[in-house]
Amino acid sequence: MRIGLLGGAFNPPHRGHLRLAELALAGLDLDQLRFVPTARSPHKANAPDDVPEARLRLLKAALEGFPGPVAIETLELERGGTSYTSDTLEALRRREPGQQWILVIGSDQLPGLPRWHQAGRVLELASVAVAPRPGMVAAVPSELAGRVRDTWSGAPGELVWLPGTALDAASSRLREVLRAGPRPDPGEPPPELPPQVWAAITAENPYREEPMEPA
Repeated sequence: MRIGLLGGAFNPPHRGHLRLAELALAGLDLDQLRFVPTARSPHKANAPDDVPEARLRLLKAALEGFPGPVAIETLELERGGTSYTSDTLEALRRREPGQQWILVIGSDQLPGLPRWHQAGRVLELASVAVAPRPGMVAAVPSELAGRVRDTWSGAPGELVWLPGTALDAASSRLREVLRAGPRPDPGEPPPELPPQVWAAITAENPYREEPMEPA
């Protein structure tokens, strides 16, 4: 099977994540796309109010009715600690030998890819598909230039391009909006959020900054 892995905090999941999954399924001829929520990213600190269980609930809500073969891979949440891609791929290789893996990333992650933890091993186990981020110039690091292909053959170690989502959505910006959001009257949802995610957030807003009780 050809399986895509889309990792991230998904805090919260938004339309950009879902559109990227659609593009990966169509452009890479995948049998399945798995969302892989991180426990703790090695590239940036978790949000101060991060609650992995809440992130997972919102991700499940986001995928309700998704038109394609998607799943949530909880391996990193179960393992805990810093979520290194090399560790995840090693675990998947042991659990599911014979599968073909490709990482789905945004172009903002591409420049740092050669410096990922055990980057060489990552590219022995999986290929990489890159989607341009809106407003960003996507340049391939010189160390990876020889790996660029027009299409993914299914072999590890290749780098291919996906179309951009054309959606300038960012979880960090959404968190700021949600932290200040009204409650219990939810108001209008941010346009970047799917309705089912907005419904889950308004039912239990994990981002809401509750006012301090007077002394």
